[in-house]
Amino acid sequence: MPRDSVRVAVLGVSHPPANKWAKRMVRPAAVMADVPDLESGALMAEQGEVRTYYMGDHAVVLHSGETAHYIDNLRAAQPSLWVSCDDDKVRLVTADPYEGEAMASDPEHLVEALAMPRAVVATIEAFIDAHHVHEEFYKRKRVPATSQYDPRAPRILSDNEKWVQTRGKAGLPPKGAA
Repeated sequence: MPRDSVRVAVLGVSHPPANKWAKRMVRPAAVMADVPDLESGALMAEQGEVRTYYMGDHAVVLHSGETAHYIDNLRAAQPSLWVSCDDDKVRLVTADPYEGEAMASDPEHLVEALAMPRAVVATIEAFIDAHHVHEEFYKRKRVPATSQYDPRAPRILSDNEKWVQTRGKAGLPPKGAA
């Protein structure tokens, strides 16, 4: 199965804690197509209490079997990359919107959908052009059961097989029945 990868840089923003019990944490805020020559965790800017950090460069791995998902992502109003973080460290960056949605359901990880840079959009479009195979939707049609011996035939129960009404756990017959 053909694969390709794109390196992207992730920037994070840290705001002061809202109360004295909260801790300061870095949230992913932007993705850049150009990878700077910085170490992961480097402070890039500071405006008052708000700090911008370089969270490192990460690979967005593209799989040929997921090209339909990438098409859905690129057709959205804002194509996005999903960044999953764990303790201020980026664990995964993906362009698959369904994988991003699945990651967001895990309460242990912080997941942000960030705007996809134009250079990454162009790379994904080229990958789709090279590897996408359109699959025609095929709706199955029901085949009627024609014989009582057909395992799909509707089962008609005899009187002995039908439900028997009883009273409670004792299994007594209904009142008035002999």
